[in-house]
Amino acid sequence: MSNVPPPHGVQSPGPYRQPPYGGYRPQPPRKRRTWPWVLGAFVVVFVVIVGGCGALLTSATNKVAQEARNGTPTSAMDSAAAPGTQVRDGKFGFTVTRVDPPTKTVGTDEITKRDAQGEYILIHVDITNTAAAPQIYFADNQKLIDSQGKVYSDDSTAEVNLNPNLATTINPGNHISVILAYDVPAGTTPAVMDFHDSAFSGGTKVALN
Repeated sequence: MSNVPPPHGVQSPGPYRQPPYGGYRPQPPRKRRTWPWVLGAFVVVFVVIVGGCGALLTSATNKVAQEARNGTPTSAMDSAAAPGTQVRDGKFGFTVTRVDPPTKTVGTDEITKRDAQGEYILIHVDITNTAAAPQIYFADNQKLIDSQGKVYSDDSTAEVNLNPNLATTINPGNHISVILAYDVPAGTTPAVMDFHDSAFSGGTKVALN
């Protein structure tokens, strides 16, 4: 440290001295932690959301279970037309003309005949083009709904034995008759047909009994 005396008239502040070891030093004020409050608020919001979703899921599950006990879900039955009624979707009108008793095998040819995993339900349908332009019919677009609300796709390999074409163009005013085959568990009760003129149409339903 320099020992040069201060200018005349200025008192020396004296040598700087470090506070003794362990002496008191004022501490900066502690910052309040905000993250516990944020975390707590997040937990509360999460619990409310999960609780609400859980309540909705429970309600939906209970509704499905109740509908299953009562038979076909009301949403399917309420929107289904009476048996034998022609229902329309897009360019097509669909009429169910007959439902055959269940069968284990479809076809007689040794190469093309099919044995069901459960049993086949065969639905006879007339399809009419009610529009002013041609439309292609696809068997794969037609669904069967049973009395418990389960949805089934048709078995196109079995239908080879029943129909000349699985997909065909129907001109305006023309109609075709087809047989749809559904492989379902033994004892299944068919309840509703869900018809579509294309894979992207809204569909239309008709009761089977």
